[in-house]
Amino acid sequence: MKTPSRIEPLVTDGLVDSVLRQLMSGKEAMVFVVQCGDDVRCAKVYKEANKRAFRQAVAYTEGRKTKNSRQARAMEKGSRYGRQEQEAAWQHAEVDALYRLAAAGVRVPTPYNFHEGVLLMELVADEHGEPAPRLNDVVLSPKVARQYHAELVHQVVLMLCAGIVHGDLSEYNILVDAKGPVIIDLPQAIDAAANNNASQMLYRDVENLATYFGQFAPELLETEYGKEIWALYEAGHLTPERELTGKFVADESVADLDEIMQVIDAARDEDAFRQARRAAAQAANAWPGTNPDDF
Repeated sequence: MKTPSRIEPLVTDGLVDSVLRQLMSGKEAMVFVVQCGDDVRCAKVYKEANKRAFRQAVAYTEGRKTKNSRQARAMEKGSRYGRQEQEAAWQHAEVDALYRLAAAGVRVPTPYNFHEGVLLMELVADEHGEPAPRLNDVVLSPKVARQYHAELVHQVVLMLCAGIVHGDLSEYNILVDAKGPVIIDLPQAIDAAANNNASQMLYRDVENLATYFGQFAPELLETEYGKEIWALYEAGHLTPERELTGKFVADESVADLDEIMQVIDAARDEDAFRQARRAAAQAANAWPGTNPDDF
């Protein structure tokens, strides 16, 4: 087929030899099957912001780091430069997440290169070497549904241990290759520690899994893995080896407000002391030969 204009720079630079066919067109990107030397890979071409169905909601972008304060100000103002930087950050979020998750042992496509707004990555294939089907296109037995559900819940745990929440996980963002489920589509990936919406996003991701697999194994509809996982994460007890029960009991004990206020006051006092020491050190630098303790 004719090489799409967005992929031409990769052909020019020798990263892609030819485009074999279009694989799919989704709400945020078009994916092509490409030949790269002896390997067949995927090229994900991100759609422009005004042509995407999936919007960069604040719920997803909150807490994401920017290169510098100039970029942050431009993105806040919504200038042309700011919109360009915001778009680049949205695309890079998936690239960064793929590398982090692959290193953490999560089953995601292997990323190879990101060039001119095109992500070059592994083609997830079935046992015949053909592009793997999406989970929603696979007919499951109750046994396999339970198996895949358990595997994906574990993948969610691995992701959270790596500091990431998928944010849009469902049967449409999961492929099934010869070894089982593979998680895809991560431009909306959330920083679990920096985004206030992370817990709700994780609950929704896990609930989506239970709802889908519950069609084949109804007992999964009664599980509460999302709340159990997040409670362990907040308490600092979540590890990849942690055994889960699928049950969750909310802590309804009454908080000791006096103790909480004491902790807050102590933190404020400590911060005030640090600020005073910093100011004293600055003053000492301005007046050589003086002692910070004299201020």
